[in-house]
Amino acid sequence: MVDNSIPRHWPRASYDPKYDPVVDAGPGHNREHAPTYWIGTAGEPPQDDGPVSGDMEADVVVIGSGYTGLSTAIHLAKEHGIKAVVLEANTVAWGCSTRNGGQAQISSGRLKRSQWIKRWGVDVAKGMHREVSEAFELFEDLIAQDDIDCDPQTGGHYYIAHRDKVMAGLQKESDLLNSTFGYKSRVMSREELHSDHVKDQEAAGAMWEPDGTSIHAGKLAFGYVNMARRLGAKIHTASPVMGWETVNGVHHLRTPGGIVKAKSVALATAGYTAPGLNKKTKHRLMPILSNSMVTRPLTDGELADCGIQTKSPLTDTRTLRHYYRLLPDNRMQIGSRSAVTGNDAENGKHLEMLQKGLARKFPALTDINLEYSWWGWVDVSHDMMPRIFQPNPNEKIYYAMGYGGNGVMYSAQAGRRMAQLVAGKKDKAFDLPIFTSPLPSHGLLTPFRRMGQRMAYVWYYLQDEVI
Repeated sequence: MVDNSIPRHWPRASYDPKYDPVVDAGPGHNREHAPTYWIGTAGEPPQDDGPVSGDMEADVVVIGSGYTGLSTAIHLAKEHGIKAVVLEANTVAWGCSTRNGGQAQISSGRLKRSQWIKRWGVDVAKGMHREVSEAFELFEDLIAQDDIDCDPQTGGHYYIAHRDKVMAGLQKESDLLNSTFGYKSRVMSREELHSDHVKDQEAAGAMWEPDGTSIHAGKLAFGYVNMARRLGAKIHTASPVMGWETVNGVHHLRTPGGIVKAKSVALATAGYTAPGLNKKTKHRLMPILSNSMVTRPLTDGELADCGIQTKSPLTDTRTLRHYYRLLPDNRMQIGSRSAVTGNDAENGKHLEMLQKGLARKFPALTDINLEYSWWGWVDVSHDMMPRIFQPNPNEKIYYAMGYGGNGVMYSAQAGRRMAQLVAGKKDKAFDLPIFTSPLPSHGLLTPFRRMGQRMAYVWYYLQDEVI
């Protein structure tokens, strides 16, 4: 029954800089986007279908309108003829998808190929490599479509050694990529890196991977919205799921504007997954804050001093890594880990640390004026790898999340894989462990892990900079 007292358009709420998914009940209701460079330069947001304004039914509901949720809706329509309903608590692509660094590289989760072998053996590791290779091809195909104009800059990915001591490990990983996976990475010296690519003053050298593309994160998200809606998906913003009951196998999702009844539900909420959304995802992630900033446009002299001859993704070898790049308009973007809690996110020391990190790499940019600064939550799983999974074969509930900061590219494939799960169309790839096991849980210990996180950050700093 439709409640005609409910307004069709809810008033927009302000952005909440202290939102914390570990302690807050949910991400809010119709909040503004974070003030990122991507939102500031993407142009007008695309049309959506407005808030839910009455009770309705759907074959499939996707919760979350970020990259994963939109890819799920796209592939449900393209490959399975299913037109999904996407529910978004705030504005389209409000979370990770418009707060990241815009770097697409051939990875998923936080583990390297050598760590895949150690965990699962060579055969499974080769299967994982095939999966991420296919994912990169899918991503490149998607961003070549007319719906999406996200300013791609190709040229590979540079994994930059921030100290001499890590060069041997980079060489070993590159040798493994070549010999075991047939993937033509290579290691370059500091001299070659500075001469032909970028004069990062910390760099002792780098490992270059052939697959790496920089994109405009906001334009990518908005392009996905356009593609999903053209294919028949409905995207309802300002429609947070505030209650969830399952009656005779049908999921009743309560939103401020009405109840949406769905046969299947696909969860794509990543680092913004509310603790009470569903018991299948509770305590399955450890959200980590990442801080990012963008400078004013660099002058010709500054560009020359920095020696930046690529606009491809750059990532250093710190555990608390920096990800950085030159944007198409010659601004510099850099990000790294930030506060432990939402309450501390606005503390100026985190931005100051990021500014110092930029200055170490490029002394010419010391004290350069900034035009954008923001932060957002990264969906780190407890074992550092994502999952695309159906927790209970008797319940039509699915989730895809846990990318650990490497979701710009792999989220496209994760959405496609989740669409396959929803449609009951598995293939051989679903034998891989990211599809056969749930996100590991630390149960009620998750909130208390932040004490360990603080200590871990101290240890990581010592490893990265001192020991």
